[in-house]
Amino acid sequence: MKQFESFLSSLIQKYISYQKASDHWNESCYEINLSLFDKYCKKKYPNAIELSQEIVDGWCQKRNTESNNSCSTRIYVVISFIRYLRTRGEIDTITLFPPRKQPRTYVPHSFTENELQNFFHACDSISRETTPDQRIRKITIPIFFRLLYSSGIRTTEARMLRVEDVDLCNGILDIRYSKGHDQHYIALHASALTLMKKYDAAIREIYPDRNYFFPARENKYHNTKWVCKNFRKLWDKYNNSLATTYDLRHNYAIENINRWTGDGLDFYAKLFYLSKSMGHRVLESTKYYYSLVPGLANIMEEKTQKSFNTIVPEVEDEKSV
Repeated sequence: MKQFESFLSSLIQKYISYQKASDHWNESCYEINLSLFDKYCKKKYPNAIELSQEIVDGWCQKRNTESNNSCSTRIYVVISFIRYLRTRGEIDTITLFPPRKQPRTYVPHSFTENELQNFFHACDSISRETTPDQRIRKITIPIFFRLLYSSGIRTTEARMLRVEDVDLCNGILDIRYSKGHDQHYIALHASALTLMKKYDAAIREIYPDRNYFFPARENKYHNTKWVCKNFRKLWDKYNNSLATTYDLRHNYAIENINRWTGDGLDFYAKLFYLSKSMGHRVLESTKYYYSLVPGLANIMEEKTQKSFNTIVPEVEDEKSV
C-alpha cells in the first residue's frame, strides 16, 4: 500500500481499510487516484488541517486536457472518500457531480488470422535473457496474452488474478476483482488449461510462494503500463495496423457470436452464457459487441449471396457525389 503524506493520511488509511473489508477496493485504479489527490493536498495546501470545499472543488473540476470519462475516472474514488467521511460526521464538504460519461467512439480492430499468428509468433520469440525480470517476461508474455485471447478476460482481471483463484484441476478461474466488483467464473479451453499448467510449473521455480498467478517484482501484480507496453511492442514487430489489448476481448466476443448465427433459439442461451463468462451485469452489455462486429457483413454476404448488395448497397465514391 502506498504511503500517504497529507493532513488526510490517517483518514485515507481508514477509508481504504473499510473499502477492502467490504470488498469494494480496486487497487489498480483507486489507489493511484487517491494517491494523486493526497499529493495534490500536500503540495497545494501544506498547512491545511481539514478538508475544505475549496480543496474538493479544485480537485473535482474538469481539466482542459480531460475528457468527461477520464475526469470521472480520476475523481470517482475521491467522491467516494468524501461520502465516507460525511456519513461519519467527519466533514460537511460536498462534492461536485462527475461529468456525464460520453459514448466511446473507438471502433475495435478486426483481427485477421495472419495478424494474430504474427502477434503470437512475436510473443513466442522473445529472446532468452539473464535477469530475473527478463526471464519472467519470457515465461509470462505468451501465456498472459493467450489467456486474454482465449477467454475474453479483462486485462485487470488477468493482472490481479491470485494463485488461489486459478483451479488448474478443473480449468476454472474465479474472478473476484472485476469491473463493478462482480464476481464471476470462467471455464478455460482445454488448450489454454494445458498452457496454464506448464506456465504454473515454470513460474513456481522462480516464485514458489507467489500471491498472483502472473507475478511482478516484489510479489505484486503487473500494472497497466506493463500490459500496454508489451502488447504494443510485440504487435508492431510484424503488424502495421493499429490494435490495442482491449481488442482481444472484443475479438473473443464477436468470434463466439458469429459462430452461433445459425443456431436459432440456442443463440440466445449461448449469448447469455457468454455474457456471464465475460462478467457483464446485463445482456445488453454483451449485445453491444455485436453492434461493432466487422465480420457480420461477411456472414450476411455468405448467407444471402447475390441479394447482399440489395441489402447493403455499395457507397458511391466520394468524388462522384
